[in-house]
Amino acid sequence: MTVTQEATPPARKSPRFGVFSQVAVATALGLLAGLLDPAFAEQTRWLSALFLRLIVMAVGPLLFCIIVTGIVSAGSLRTVGRLGLRALLYFEVMTTAVLLLAVGAALLIHPGAGVDFHATEADAQAVASFAGNAHLLHNGGVSGFLLALVPRSPVSAFADANILQILVFAILFGCCLAQIGPAGAPLIKLTDSLTALFSRMMRYIITTAPLGVFGAVASTTAQYGLEAIESLAAFVLIYCVAITVFMVVVLGGCLLACGINPLRFMRYLREEIVIVAATTSSDSVLPSVMAKLERMGVSRQVVGLVTPAGYSFNLDALSIYLGFAVVFLAEATHTPLGWGQMFAMLATALITSKGAHGVPGVAIVVLAATLGAAPSIPVASLVLLLAVDWFVGIPRSVGNLIGNCVAPVVIAAWEGALDREQARRTLANS
Repeated sequence: MTVTQEATPPARKSPRFGVFSQVAVATALGLLAGLLDPAFAEQTRWLSALFLRLIVMAVGPLLFCIIVTGIVSAGSLRTVGRLGLRALLYFEVMTTAVLLLAVGAALLIHPGAGVDFHATEADAQAVASFAGNAHLLHNGGVSGFLLALVPRSPVSAFADANILQILVFAILFGCCLAQIGPAGAPLIKLTDSLTALFSRMMRYIITTAPLGVFGAVASTTAQYGLEAIESLAAFVLIYCVAITVFMVVVLGGCLLACGINPLRFMRYLREEIVIVAATTSSDSVLPSVMAKLERMGVSRQVVGLVTPAGYSFNLDALSIYLGFAVVFLAEATHTPLGWGQMFAMLATALITSKGAHGVPGVAIVVLAATLGAAPSIPVASLVLLLAVDWFVGIPRSVGNLIGNCVAPVVIAAWEGALDREQARRTLANS
């Protein structure tokens, strides 16, 4: 199988001219364009939309092929099942723990203190579309979530770019393919070839990342301006600090326990981090992240199963956001919350966030669904966070990305499928 060779570009002699530098320059130019010429900057939004659409076009087929080949090469369905159970256990423990810690920290810090919000009709209209989309997550409860895991057809899963449904279909496809013996050999060879094909396609798409980043930064700066976060600067700052502490203490501690240097690990993923920070979308770097993790010594089977699953089940930074946001809105609207309401909202958040990936305005939609467990908090209060959602989305996207990069390392170490010596060499040379 050639996925690692195809998906990973050759080492550059001069990293100063790599994607990291290009994206950094594009970010700076986008900020300048948005501030100096907002009219022009608004017209560049299509560059970001085009880049993300290209990513969505290729990421579904590529993930399907990687997952299928990972299952087939695992050699045993028992191995696949054990990997899946350990990954789900890790995801649930991590997201639950960070959500509880976020709520506890918010109750101590009081992020909404000093904010006096009274909803108006205009506020309700501003968040109506996000609140309306909450039915995608809230209605049906656990049974609705389980039904949503299964696509109506394989074509619809790929057409909607539903990562979770593609994952379920790929797991079923791979398990069956591994059991049919020699009859499946042509399909396995075809899947390997398609993996190489879509990996090469993704390499070409990633070269357009600087243009997509420029469009995203320029248009967003033109729309909101730097003064947009002044009234909510405290909340944005607190959330950024919380994500930083989470990455340094929790995720850094996990890496150290696995024998991985956290600083070198972050440097190894610097290009992906910059792209995600600028576009606030982690989909664009998923194939690149998987290739890099495999190159540094994480087992192909672990990478192929755990990383895509984490995009729907391991949204750590989103859990932190929900914890802080619920307390912030309760304080801003002067809404007292009992412990019963608080636990109901936390339980709702844990469920709704699992199916959140790919829903437009994901964070606001999940928050709207979560507020349904405490109707005393007016949904219109979401307008407070809507204005700064893009700014909050930067640390949120980066936090989710790093969480989903650390998870395969932890699972691989748990499985005894992490080559620590290869990891040290790769990270030292990055």
